[in-house]
Amino acid sequence: AHPPCKSWGKFAWRIREVSRRAHDCGPRAVAQVRAFGGVLEHPVGSGLWKHCDLPRPGAGRDAWGGFTVEVNQCDWGHPARKPTLLYIVGLEGPSSLPPMPAPGTPTHCIVRRRNNAHSLPELPKKLRPITPPAFAAFLADIAKAAAVPTIKVETTI
Repeated sequence: AHPPCKSWGKFAWRIREVSRRAHDCGPRAVAQVRAFGGVLEHPVGSGLWKHCDLPRPGAGRDAWGGFTVEVNQCDWGHPARKPTLLYIVGLEGPSSLPPMPAPGTPTHCIVRRRNNAHSLPELPKKLRPITPPAFAAFLADIAKAAAVPTIKVETTI
């Protein structure tokens, strides 16, 4: 699952209008992953983790057996580092993830800040949200391997 991240990201306060339906997709996606197993992908810094009480990377499992890992999409070919959180339910743990690629080297940065001396060029806005096909395949492999959780907990959205 990849619910819309605009209303959950670090810069959500800058968004003038966010549809309620788009905003509500985040908690619904979490509920679906918890109910059926799978993976939810969102940027590092997403407020969805706090809102839904998702475990931070390395913090162990939650009541649904879910855990979180942090990856960089440049490892799968994205031009920028693009740190990403994966909330996973239905796998034994991080050691049961599909094979991870070797660390990639970014050729661009997402945003060059005025007071930050990035040596990399800024990635054009239209390329920032792209998902490398190899990363999409990795996420699909996780979803295929995830079992329906045996822990049944009632959730409300």
